[in-house]
Amino acid sequence: MEFMEVIRKRRSIRKFKPEPVPDELIMELLEAARLAPSGTNLQPWRFIIIKSEEKRRELLGHTVNFVVTAPVVIACCVDLNTYKQHKPQRIKELTRAGAFSGVDLNFNDGDKYWKQRGALNANEIREYVSINCAVAVQQLVLRATDLGLGTCWVMMFDQDSVKKILGLGADIDVLALIPVGYADQDPAPRPRLPVRELLIKELK
Repeated sequence: MEFMEVIRKRRSIRKFKPEPVPDELIMELLEAARLAPSGTNLQPWRFIIIKSEEKRRELLGHTVNFVVTAPVVIACCVDLNTYKQHKPQRIKELTRAGAFSGVDLNFNDGDKYWKQRGALNANEIREYVSINCAVAVQQLVLRATDLGLGTCWVMMFDQDSVKKILGLGADIDVLALIPVGYADQDPAPRPRLPVRELLIKELK
């Protein structure tokens, strides 16, 4: 499909056929997510593929029920350690790749700003990596549409309970649960605001 066709065709699917999703298609989704951009190329996204019906049913009561009816659930996670542990290395990789060649990265009083700003605290790091991870999740969702699969971006879940079910430690948060499967519904287009209501101003 053409890119804008994929965007327009995407729907949040909440009813799925029991038909299994081939492994190669699941890998295509993760490949699309892997190629997402991120600040300083941090790539904080991590994924858990949940195919086991038993494990999916464990999620009942900890998220919306329709999630577990999909043949596959992808837990899209963020690695909270990436910012502190890997950012310097990622910047070096970008530098070697020529990402900053001939580019002025400074702004007026930049040194003063960063001295006053200080290091990010734990909550700010969590927010930063989560925003980056969301870009990867969107690419995953759009690729699913392109492959004829249905998905729904679900953030209604109990973080602590889901992490316990998935065996995750304190350094990994779950950003979203994405049920994946062949749609058993054909939802009509959802209402969207026109561009004129979204555009604050145009500065010329």
